[in-house]
Amino acid sequence: MTTISELKALFEDSIAVKQRTMQDLLPKIAEAGILLTRALADGHKVLCCGNGGSAADSQHFAAELVNRFETERRGLAAISLTTDTSTLTSVANDYHFNQVFVRQIHALGRTGDLLLAISTSGNSANISHAVIAAQSQGMRTIALTGGTGGKIALQLNEHDIELRVTADKTARIQETHILIIHCLCHIIDQFFTNTEHKT
Repeated sequence: MTTISELKALFEDSIAVKQRTMQDLLPKIAEAGILLTRALADGHKVLCCGNGGSAADSQHFAAELVNRFETERRGLAAISLTTDTSTLTSVANDYHFNQVFVRQIHALGRTGDLLLAISTSGNSANISHAVIAAQSQGMRTIALTGGTGGKIALQLNEHDIELRVTADKTARIQETHILIIHCLCHIIDQFFTNTEHKT
C-alpha cells in the first residue's frame, strides 16, 4: 500500500523539477510566448502535436487558444493534429505512423505558422518528422522536450526554440510541460487582453 511518505516524495520531486526549470528556462519561455503572440497577432496559426499524454497536452493548448485561458479575448487560431482519427488512421495505414503529423503539416502549415511539438523523450519519430516538415514549410518550431532533448534537439535550427525539462521521469516532465504551457497561455492572454482593451 502506498504510504503518505511516498506521496510526499512525489510532490517534492515534482516541485524540485519545476524549481529547476524555473531557474533554467524563464527567458526561453518568455521568448516562446512572444513568438507565439506575434505569429497569432499577424494572422498565423499554431499547429500542435504529441503522443499519449503529450497528445493530450497538445489538445489542451489548442483549446486554451481557440476558446480562452483566464481572460476574455478573441479566439486564436490553433489546431491540434492529434484529434482527427480519420486522418490519423488513414495516413498511418496508407503511409506510416511516422507521417501522421507530416501530412497534416504539409496540408495545413504555411510560412509564418508555428509548430508546438511535444515529446518527453525528444526521440518520438513522428514528432521528429513533424519538425522537419515544419521547417520545409517555412514554419518555426517551439519544442517541449525532456531529458537530454533527444534527436529533436539536434534537428532544431537557430530560429526554433527548445524548452527542455531536464528530468528523467516522464511523469515529472509532463507535469512541468503543462506548467510551461500555462505560462505560454498567460503570456498570450496578457498580450491580447491588453491589446483588445485599448482598441
